[in-house]
Amino acid sequence: MKKLISIMALIGLLSSPAFAEDTTVEMLNKRDDGAKMVYSEDITRIDVGDTITWIPTAKGHNVEIVAAPEGFDIPKKSKNNKEVSITFDVPGIYYYQCTPHKSMGMIALIVVGEDTSNKDAIAKVKAVGKSKKKLKALLGEL
Repeated sequence: MKKLISIMALIGLLSSPAFAEDTTVEMLNKRDDGAKMVYSEDITRIDVGDTITWIPTAKGHNVEIVAAPEGFDIPKKSKNNKEVSITFDVPGIYYYQCTPHKSMGMIALIVVGEDTSNKDAIAKVKAVGKSKKKLKALLGEL
């Protein structure tokens, strides 16, 4: 009987549902490392089904996803100075920017489910100003 209870407890532990995570990314004028016009994370790694919430910590920032894996319905850019949350159900790399500060290099990547199969497609996306060099560097880190 004790063996049966132990097996049932183990099955219960192994079959418990996984919970999606919520990650917070801040929109910043200046990060602790001295970088200006940035998000708090340059590359955010999450699991399929997780949500990212972007928090404006200074005025004039937003989030615009400019490239994503096939099958992801790209939302419109967020309004300036507004918190926005997006759940990521499609694995792959997502490239996003702050529309007003994209030429200053305010871009970042999200890697969902450790899937980098669309890396070449992301590398072909047109970036402007400082974002060109930063995008190349970020993709090099993957």
